[in-house]
Amino acid sequence: MRAELAALISGTLFGAGLAIGGMTDPVRVRGFLDVFGAWDPTLAFVMGAALLVMAIAWRFVPRIGTPLLAENFHLPQKSDLTRKLIGGAALFGIGWGVAGLCPGPGIAALVIDFNAAAIFAASMIAGMAIVRLVEKASG
Repeated sequence: MRAELAALISGTLFGAGLAIGGMTDPVRVRGFLDVFGAWDPTLAFVMGAALLVMAIAWRFVPRIGTPLLAENFHLPQKSDLTRKLIGGAALFGIGWGVAGLCPGPGIAALVIDFNAAAIFAASMIAGMAIVRLVEKASG
């Protein structure tokens, strides 16, 4: 129950931060990505703040023996670049540029503009299902 409550609070705080920061507004996101056109730098401040918070947090992780709600930290173990990783990152970037949303803000946007965000969320879920089917068939 404690972990579920922490997840609810964390998710709510994360979603509120995305909404307040403008990350759930596809027009603003596309403006941020349009570096050679009508560039809107406001999201750079949102991303910069997130990087600053994470840089500070990563300094504390080695000093903390175990997390509050788990037995250990689940830190990335792989550092190799694969074709699958690069292809996935490219698809993510293309989707972000076309839709103006990525998964976190897309889910948070369901509260703000359900109809538009629902199309994005349904497309995202369909894409994940297709990848699973293709991987299962090829592998």
